[in-house]
Amino acid sequence: MNSNEIAKLAVSALEDKKAEDIRIIDISQVSVLADYFIIAGGSNRNQIQALCDNVEEQLGRAGCHVRQIEGYDTANWVLLDFGDVIVHIFDKENRLLYDLERIWRDGKQIEKTEL
Repeated sequence: MNSNEIAKLAVSALEDKKAEDIRIIDISQVSVLADYFIIAGGSNRNQIQALCDNVEEQLGRAGCHVRQIEGYDTANWVLLDFGDVIVHIFDKENRLLYDLERIWRDGKQIEKTEL
């Protein structure tokens, strides 16, 4: 799978579990870390963990396995590393605090249809 397909599938998995305010940032021109950051929100610990589980399951079924997961137990900021696509799932407080959209503003925010 290429990074576009991975990102599209990750966004769909987040939408399936009602993630809030999903953003896709194309960072391929500004960083070697990844091609895309996907940022989403959850309303509580259980939903955030369900979002993570669904993304990992859907991408795993497609043959793309997570390389690393950080923050799952506390579930206030969970990072799922799929190589060229990194998924960040935040609670409301930490999303405002870390404000990745501002930090990565040099990247291009895109819509799911642009993938």
